[in-house]
Amino acid sequence: MPARTPKPTSATTLLHLGLAAMFALFAWLQRNDLDPAIYDKPSALDAALWLVFYLLIAVLFVSSLLRRIPTWLLALAALASVIELATTAPGLIENLFGERDFTMMQESMSAEDPRVELTREFGGAAIALAGVLLLWRRERRRPA
Repeated sequence: MPARTPKPTSATTLLHLGLAAMFALFAWLQRNDLDPAIYDKPSALDAALWLVFYLLIAVLFVSSLLRRIPTWLLALAALASVIELATTAPGLIENLFGERDFTMMQESMSAEDPRVELTREFGGAAIALAGVLLLWRRERRRPA
C-alpha cells in the first residue's frame, strides 16, 4: 500500500492559505492594468498573463495542502517567474542606476515612466519565485 501524504499542520495550512490569498489578491489587482485612465495603451495580453501567473501560484499553494504537486508544474512556475524577472529587470536596473532618482511612487502609472511599473512587476515576480521555491522545498521533504 502506498504511503499516505501526511496531513499538513495547522501552521502550514494557515501559511499556505495566507499566501494563496495574497497571490489571488495580486491577480485581482491586475485588472488595473487594463484601465486606460491609469495606463497609456494598456495591454490586455500582458494583464491576462500576469493574472494567470499569479493565479497559478495561488492554486499551487492550495493544491499543496491536498496532494503532491508534480515537479514539472513547479518547474513551469519557476520558469515563468524567471522569465518575468528577466523581462522586467531592465526597468529595475534603469530605476536603480539610471539618471533619474529611484522611485516606486509617481502620480500615475502612465507610460511616461514605465521603469516604476517594471520595478513593481520585478518585485512581484521575485515574490512569486520565492513562493515557488518554498513549495518546491516542501514537496522535496514529503514522502514519495
